Amino acid sequence: MPKAAPRPCSMFGCRALSVAGGRCADHQREQWRKKPFATKRITGRRLQAMRAALFDRCPLCVACDAKGFVVAATQRDHIKPLSEGGLDDDSNVQGLCDACHEEKSQAEAKRGRSR
Repeated sequence: MPKAAPRPCSMFGCRALSVAGGRCADHQREQWRKKPFATKRITGRRLQAMRAALFDRCPLCVACDAKGFVVAATQRDHIKPLSEGGLDDDSNVQGLCDACHEEKSQAEAKRGRSR
């Protein structure tokens, strides 16, 4: 089977050719790995039980409640994100509605990109 023709490296300003496509050997991306100090996430039935307990204890969106609105909480949200060193336990969670959770998540992602 014939091989594809070499293409220019996708790294800006590089004039080397890449046989496999993408980047040349000098500009390969570092493979993504989980940070060694990353917080262990809770999953499975334990997470579902914690989520149900949170909504039983606090059924309203915390952010909307602070603004005077009555909206049901649908998302289990970490007050301090795990990526910023927050813990995955009951002291670091709150209930948010979908809209407030999306807004908070976008702000956290923007902060993460600027680091």
